[in-house]
Amino acid sequence: MTTFTIEVHDESLRNVLKALQARMGNLAPVLTALGDSITERTKQRFDTSTAPDGTPWTPNSAATLGMLSARLAGSKGNVKKSGGLNARGNAKLANKKPLIDSGFLREQIVPVVSGQTLTVSATAKYAAIHQFGGQAGRGRKVTIPARPFLPLQPNGALYPQERQLVLDALNDFLMDGL
Repeated sequence: MTTFTIEVHDESLRNVLKALQARMGNLAPVLTALGDSITERTKQRFDTSTAPDGTPWTPNSAATLGMLSARLAGSKGNVKKSGGLNARGNAKLANKKPLIDSGFLREQIVPVVSGQTLTVSATAKYAAIHQFGGQAGRGRKVTIPARPFLPLQPNGALYPQERQLVLDALNDFLMDGL
């Protein structure tokens, strides 16, 4: 399994966490709730095919659609007698969203709390290429467009919308502790 790590160094988030820790002592319940929330929002991006900033993902390429079409043609109920896709097969093909084939990538996004650290990981070995884009395949001849699903920008900072959601949640925890 290949993993990648991005650390977020955000002083305002750290300050709120320090204040919470001073009041609560054990941050595990707060970090667990935050991790669950971040993970849920991340998984929802697969349904909407959008990046954390709301930008739509690049649609599936013609090559990907061709591969999916061939796969659909191999299953009963999707092909005409002539061999082409029937209306049902074409409807399935038209509804194929990027990054959703088996659902494995989406299901491999998990939060882990260890001590005072929250990690939200995408453990599928191909997660990074889909998050950041790049060259893949034999000879690195295939260009995979970036389709960000994790709430991190390429520089390691949280997207502003996600950062605000995390700050709001931390402030809610802080206010509840008063």
